[in-house]
Amino acid sequence: MKLSSRRIDTRPFQGIAAFVSLLLCTLTLAPGTLGAAFAKEGPPSFADLSEQVKHAVVNISTTQVLKENPMQPFAAPNSPFREFFGDEFFKRFFGDNPPGSMKTSALGSGMIIDTEGLILTNNHVVEKADEIKIKTDLQKEYDAKVVGRDPKTDLALIRVTPDKDFPKPVRLGNSDAIRVGDWVMAVGNPFGLGHTVTAGIISAKGRVIGAGPYDDFLQTDAAINPGNSGGPLFDMNGEVVGVNSAIVAQGQGIGFAIPINLAKEILTQLKTGKVTRGWLGIMIQDITPDLAKSFEIQETKGVIVADLVTDGPAEKSGLKRGDVITRVNGKDVDNAHALSRMVASIAPETSVTLQVIREGKSREIKATIGTMPADGSEAAPSKKESTWGLTVQNLTPELAQRFEWDQTEQGVVISNVQPGSPAADVKLRPGDLIKEINRQKIQNLKDYNQALQKAKKGESLLLLIKRGERTFYVALKAPADQQ
Repeated sequence: MKLSSRRIDTRPFQGIAAFVSLLLCTLTLAPGTLGAAFAKEGPPSFADLSEQVKHAVVNISTTQVLKENPMQPFAAPNSPFREFFGDEFFKRFFGDNPPGSMKTSALGSGMIIDTEGLILTNNHVVEKADEIKIKTDLQKEYDAKVVGRDPKTDLALIRVTPDKDFPKPVRLGNSDAIRVGDWVMAVGNPFGLGHTVTAGIISAKGRVIGAGPYDDFLQTDAAINPGNSGGPLFDMNGEVVGVNSAIVAQGQGIGFAIPINLAKEILTQLKTGKVTRGWLGIMIQDITPDLAKSFEIQETKGVIVADLVTDGPAEKSGLKRGDVITRVNGKDVDNAHALSRMVASIAPETSVTLQVIREGKSREIKATIGTMPADGSEAAPSKKESTWGLTVQNLTPELAQRFEWDQTEQGVVISNVQPGSPAADVKLRPGDLIKEINRQKIQNLKDYNQALQKAKKGESLLLLIKRGERTFYVALKAPADQQ
């Protein structure tokens, strides 16, 4: 058989070879640098990034002396347990701690943020420590002291005396710029194992998990375990975007980090040893669709002023209970959590402009931010359930004492809530104090019954409730037989 040969045009393959060559050049990085493309797509390896940043991450070990040793009843010199097991047993297993005291240890992580020896970590890592030591990745140890702590954000600064071997600091990035789906890398000291690197993506932003009043966590699926607390979460440019802080024990791939921008807001104050926050002196709550209808507003954005602190900044400014705050200095207020953070970040004695809705009309109120503090005629009780599912009675001195209310407090006390009723739907409960109905003050049962009679058929009932130290509004939907 005769084989014929023909010439193959190699020009298309030359183009492909050139593209592959260019791609390989892009992937070949100088040590300690990362391509812009990797910031979006993720690198084939995290080795260069790890080598670049790991030296600035430290392991933290703390020691606390408990004044009351939980083993004291068993380890006392005259204890029958000591007589039975012998002194050598207790010395071997419980050490030489003196009776009445006991040493406990804990581990965490931190990041060097400047050349002067400042280290950023979590407050819960160091708050109860009597002794703090940090260890670098070169296994060199330093004694550390607390500079400043902020329990509300769970952040703390500690300081060591640096020497010539002290590592270079991390670079603080911009957590607002990180996006859901971006690659991140966590470095820390999980389970006391020493420097450990884990990687993943940003799973969500702005998470509120109940850890504190200013929750605004980044959620990531990069593995975060006990001991990672206080360590950095890096983006692909080698900049810190978060402080690893919390885990969900029952979940996998769910970790939380404090946004570094939140830390940067208070770093200057932490360095002074004291954090001060702005304060308006109001109790606020989110707007539900039912409350929006009752307050004659079109949206559920904004917050309702449920109560004001006497002589507080808000009361002095002319703000009133029932006002709906929609903006602060022109910036939209989405919810109560956002307003709390917004006000707290404003320096005390700063003048602000509040946009509020009062009785359906918009107006502006000027207020001066303060400094947040360290931390009628008697009638027979109603026996019959109302159509709203409530049984109430007058507030007596005995009830006021029981619920620790001031003797001057006024209103009617809920004594029973009917299951499945409008009152039960909004989670009212016995012991709640009704102070207003449809914006009218309630002082006693007479006022309460008159207010119910005035309520229009088919419309919601707006109640102002006091529960302990909290005051808030609820909107009861009209019963089905009244709609």
